[in-house]
Amino acid sequence: MGLSIGEVAERSGLSVHALRFYEREGLFANPVRRLTNGRRVYHEEDLEWLAICTKLRSSGMSLATIRQYIELARQGPGNERERLALLRQHEEHVEAQIRELHETLAVMRDKVRIYEDHLARGEADRLWNPSHPDHAADTHQECHPLTRP
Repeated sequence: MGLSIGEVAERSGLSVHALRFYEREGLFANPVRRLTNGRRVYHEEDLEWLAICTKLRSSGMSLATIRQYIELARQGPGNERERLALLRQHEEHVEAQIRELHETLAVMRDKVRIYEDHLARGEADRLWNPSHPDHAADTHQECHPLTRP
């Protein structure tokens, strides 16, 4: 049994507008079927693909790369190594993003610790303030650009 665009929007968490965009951009693994009255009809496999596709998008995969992957998949057997290469390349990209986020999180945790320490000691007014350069020398922590509050 087919699903309406509203049902797919509700189940996928995507808006009707986003679903139309995905269709326009050729991001469905299979062409969206239509009834004789023009209404779109989706199937469970469309929802499964949308779940994968939205993860690829949220991980930073470009629309062009997703289309390339879909086109390879549509061609059927014989290009699995190309699909794997495409996925591995993106996997490396995601791993680099994760490393960068871990580094960013470490900086944020350090900044939180600095603020908590200063507030606990009643010395919040000694935190680095670019408007008052004389405050920058108040603590050693504020001298390093990565740990500067």
